[in-house]
Amino acid sequence: MFTPEEIEALVLGSRWVADRADNPLQHAARSALTRIATVLPAHLRNELDTSALLVGPGTTILADRVEPALLREAIRAERKLSLHYCDATGRPSERIVWPFALAFFESVRVLLGWCELRQDFRQFRTDRIVSATLIDARYPRRRQALLKEWREAEGIR
Repeated sequence: MFTPEEIEALVLGSRWVADRADNPLQHAARSALTRIATVLPAHLRNELDTSALLVGPGTTILADRVEPALLREAIRAERKLSLHYCDATGRPSERIVWPFALAFFESVRVLLGWCELRQDFRQFRTDRIVSATLIDARYPRRRQALLKEWREAEGIR
């Protein structure tokens, strides 16, 4: 069974997602909390309902042109993406990437992937992705291996 601290962590994390993620994830966070509440004993359900840990107002998230659900689908399925991307100066490029993670920051989301053009790890702000197409091909390495290598390259434990 969950401890009170675990329940607080679940509630706080779910509240953050429900406030700052895209619509499908917002719905999933609310749904998950409802489902968790149904299996908790009454005294722990009260902990869930009355959690005093709140998510404060955040910065407005920059609008994505591409549905984040598509990016998550590519990550889960370990499938390549064809991206049309504009950098900070507005210069366009086309890339084939192997997406392995999506990072959520206060006002932006960042797609992490192996870029076939650069033959290296790259980060793509999702608000700068003009279009993305799921390619019907898996990338040749496992997502977890790519994430591990990226963390090592970035010095992240």
